[in-house]
Amino acid sequence: MNHFNVASLLTWNNLSIALDVLIIWYLVYRLIMLIRGTKVVQLAKGIVFIFIVRIIAGYLQLHAVTYIVDQIVSWSVVGIIVIFQPEIRRGLEHIGRIFSGHENSEHDKSVHLVNELDKAIQYMSKRRIGALITIQQETGLDDYVETGIKLDADVSGELLINIFIPNTPLHDGAVIINNNRILVAAAYLPLSDSSMIPKRLGTRHRAAVGISEVTDAITIVVSEETGGVTITRNGRFLLDLSREEYLKYLNAELVPEQDVPTKWYQKWLNKIWKWGADR
Repeated sequence: MNHFNVASLLTWNNLSIALDVLIIWYLVYRLIMLIRGTKVVQLAKGIVFIFIVRIIAGYLQLHAVTYIVDQIVSWSVVGIIVIFQPEIRRGLEHIGRIFSGHENSEHDKSVHLVNELDKAIQYMSKRRIGALITIQQETGLDDYVETGIKLDADVSGELLINIFIPNTPLHDGAVIINNNRILVAAAYLPLSDSSMIPKRLGTRHRAAVGISEVTDAITIVVSEETGGVTITRNGRFLLDLSREEYLKYLNAELVPEQDVPTKWYQKWLNKIWKWGADR
């Protein structure tokens, strides 16, 4: 009777296969999160359809169709690079910041973002000025950005306050923020039909919950009726937060730790060096 030998599984060949699968899985996951909620999803469906057609055409020996699809696939590599150029550039810039030690600048920018949001929230809450601010996270918000009026401006408390002053052209709708910049104002967000939302809450709150149901964005609502501050994310909402509570939440979610990820590789190198020295 053959005994199961665990050691026989711990070969470099098996470990490399497992590592290969994990890397591909992670890359696919990051790609899905990046394109989720954007029109690129439709493009991805089209690519999948083309590959299905190619497989069927090859199986049925449809030579003309196979040749045409092969040409489309060959040229699609260039098309994908062009289409995903912003995402590719953003990813390469992020990697460059990690290994150049400039990630702390991102920490400073995030702290500035939270401070400016706090300035605007405090002003509008005290005066009961309604506001709806969505901060993009991993999931793209391109479809909703297209519905707004382009600003592409640095985040400042004064600008946010001016946007939401009643009876101004931009006050009705949402501000969308990404990479510490105000992309658009007066954007339309999907309304939630959830029965968990209290009846006393209005359209802004339903829009905030709605966008949180389809993306991982963080959305801040200032109530026009009460001045209360609400934050939504992933289908959940935190209602009537105090200044201390929403600042604690925003700092935890938006401000990265200064030594992560700039020093993680240094820690691993030190461990490897120490392990080698001990041997």
